[in-house]
Amino acid sequence: MPEKRIRNKIRVELFITFLLGFALKYYPGPARELLNNSLAGIAYVIFWCLLFQLIFPQSNALKIIVIVTLITCLLEFAQLWHPPLLNLLRSAWLGKILLGTTFNWTDFPYYFLGGFIAWLLLKRPELDIK
Repeated sequence: MPEKRIRNKIRVELFITFLLGFALKYYPGPARELLNNSLAGIAYVIFWCLLFQLIFPQSNALKIIVIVTLITCLLEFAQLWHPPLLNLLRSAWLGKILLGTTFNWTDFPYYFLGGFIAWLLLKRPELDIK
């Protein structure tokens, strides 16, 4: 598949994941806690994996997925730390979305599931990504 077509496919998946992530994060209905605080983590990891694969198309997809998942886990642990600068960043909407505010052990399986789904998306034969 030509590279332009591959990149366009990743862009569409990136856009869909972005919308899905915000829909999960701000869903107001039943099971809100699960969707807002846990399942949104799946979309978060997928989004960053797709974005970095788009920016660095020659990079190994598995390497990107491992790095994104590890950084996401480190950001989760960083939520245990509350220095003034991080608290200031987290007080803004973007900081809250990117850095999170509350540590939760149960988020880790969702991050790994997001990495696995990203791997499935990026390892499709038609994408031919390393």
